[in-house]
Amino acid sequence: MAPHGFSRTPEELSAARSEALRGAAVGAAKFGIVTAFLGLGGTLFSPIYRALTIQFKVYLQVSGMTLGGWIEADKRFRAWENLRVREKRRLKALERDNGVWREWEKMVEEEVIGKENGEQKNAGVK
Repeated sequence: MAPHGFSRTPEELSAARSEALRGAAVGAAKFGIVTAFLGLGGTLFSPIYRALTIQFKVYLQVSGMTLGGWIEADKRFRAWENLRVREKRRLKALERDNGVWREWEKMVEEEVIGKENGEQKNAGVK
């Protein structure tokens, strides 16, 4: 169920999925670069790291990339969701303000029409 009573349309779901996928790709790339540098440092300076099998080294690299993908995807999705919540609140406030504006316009029109009718009656009396 959607939080705050907002329903999700297929377009919103598609946009959310796209944003999370972009975040996952960026996060995997960022953390992949970091883990690659750590692996290079381990290869150059650590006899323990050099003694590890290639399978375990690949596992460490992929684990870092997966973690980065999760973190960045979650970060981007939360930012996207907060943006949508703010947009919906802004639209509700705009609708409310437009309603108040319409009421003011109606009051002014009634007042102007009332004065014009009063002036016409007064003009006929003189």
